[in-house]
Amino acid sequence: MKLDIKKYEEKMRKSVDAYADDLSTMRVGKANPEVLTRIEFEYYGSPTPLLTMANVSVADARTLVITPYDKSTLKAIDKAIQMSDLGIHPQNDGSVIRLTFPPLTEERRREMSKQVAQKGENAKVAIRNIRRDANDAVKLMKKNGETTEDEAKASDKEIQDLTDKYIKMIDGITENKNKEIMTI
Repeated sequence: MKLDIKKYEEKMRKSVDAYADDLSTMRVGKANPEVLTRIEFEYYGSPTPLLTMANVSVADARTLVITPYDKSTLKAIDKAIQMSDLGIHPQNDGSVIRLTFPPLTEERRREMSKQVAQKGENAKVAIRNIRRDANDAVKLMKKNGETTEDEAKASDKEIQDLTDKYIKMIDGITENKNKEIMTI
């Protein structure tokens, strides 16, 4: 009996996807609607994602324009943005909300680069934990006599190859995000 490697590969892929999604919500000095994906506001008593209740467009490189489908939600959206961790103060003109992203200072760029590196390291730890779980499963199968020594070694090698592949993906994503931060 051989270990189901696909299950562990799927977990690694999900870790990489979660890391990429996390980085996409970082505010890096240019207008990007994805920074609003985690913002919710109260709409008829229930928390509602901002992006489901408004049209978000990029006016220019540093400005997002939020046009609510229901004008009565304008104040609630404005308040939700102010309460969020975006660090941007919305400009409400009564019909739309404008978010103007300030240019990044050199200090802020270095700080963001450190955040990206830290998040990347956390993603790598998650991948390595998945590798450990898979290796433990192989050891247990070997101990119980469900697999041979050669099959166990082959599984260990396959797991390590997957780990290397996904860690390389994380490194690539980190490098691209750092380039983006430094060139804005």
